[in-house]
Amino acid sequence: MPNRWKPNVTVAAIIERDGKFMLIEENTADGLRLNNPAGHLDPGESPVAACAREVLEETAYDFTPTELVGVYLNRFTRTRTGNDITYLRFAFCGTLGQHYPERPLDDGIIGPVWMSLEELRASTERHRSPLVLQCIEDYLAGRRYPVDLIHTDASVLTSPAARHPV
Repeated sequence: MPNRWKPNVTVAAIIERDGKFMLIEENTADGLRLNNPAGHLDPGESPVAACAREVLEETAYDFTPTELVGVYLNRFTRTRTGNDITYLRFAFCGTLGQHYPERPLDDGIIGPVWMSLEELRASTERHRSPLVLQCIEDYLAGRRYPVDLIHTDASVLTSPAARHPV
């Protein structure tokens, strides 16, 4: 099977404070969009570590994922290229930590914004994905699973050269 289908693995954080949710405002090919703090799983990291890293890179806040909210599949067609992409998203909730206001944010990220559920529902045309609201709705429905439900084997965390010396 030379052309095996592989979804893009992403992570997202559901962060609530005082009845509002942290979203990221970002420039995309489709204009200014709203997203959960989210991004791609990088080689050599677990989904939990990727979520903490992405929140820091996009918000300049520490974040500790404590529970899995859900695992989601979403299909998307890129506006500019027409490419058909499927995302496999792991969404976590957790504890927001220290803020580093001088830390630069990832390219294209305007910064975090706090929105109520009503504001989120009223702005769906600006959401980067239908998963933005779905993950928050699942969080509000009480969906929570232990993060150790996701096992990351030690082989993922080491380089191939370290596993197979020449």
